[in-house]
Amino acid sequence: MKFTFETMKQFIVGFRALHFIGPCITIFGSARFKEDHPYYELTRKAAAEFAKLGFTILTGGGPGLMEAANRGAKDVNGRSVGCNIQLPIEQHPNPYLDKWVDIKHFFIRKVLLVKYSFAFVVMPGGYGTLDEYFEALTLIQTHKINDFPIIIFGTEYHKELMNHIEQMNKSATISPHDTQLFLVTDNIDEAVELIKEKSIKQYGLHPANKIKPFKWLFEHK
Repeated sequence: MKFTFETMKQFIVGFRALHFIGPCITIFGSARFKEDHPYYELTRKAAAEFAKLGFTILTGGGPGLMEAANRGAKDVNGRSVGCNIQLPIEQHPNPYLDKWVDIKHFFIRKVLLVKYSFAFVVMPGGYGTLDEYFEALTLIQTHKINDFPIIIFGTEYHKELMNHIEQMNKSATISPHDTQLFLVTDNIDEAVELIKEKSIKQYGLHPANKIKPFKWLFEHK
């Protein structure tokens, strides 16, 4: 019973904090890449281009490529939001966030990272990044959420992962169509065009539109 109420409280805290952040692009990526790494620079540049489209850049709020994504949004005066995870070795929110929420459980954090997004971008990362990627992919595959674009950056880094997905296809543990649910690229312009087509155009997004409060959770902007 205690866990149930703690979980409800965490969801309410998250919904209150993020209800007015607008249409988002969620960027997943490792916390371990430093500022001088090419993947950091790639993430920063990509996030800046996505923010120029009017999207809020949403990340796990931590260091590494999460920081790079939030920093890219701030480079172009875009909106930058994080869902920070509370860990035994404390992870501090990065300094490029307009707003963030601290979440205790990974599963709650994943719900929040998915709930507000119209596209998912996967940068190189470890277990957590792959967990988040396959969570979003499974939700789209099973029609639990809409067919939002998933973009994987790092063709060389993810080469063996793509080979494994092809092996799943050959073994019929996934359908041939499932291999078309994501784009693998290193080209930011290609990713931008896909988001314009499958997010903005498909869902009729207008960044200037404001979300009106329901006030049932005492939400605030």
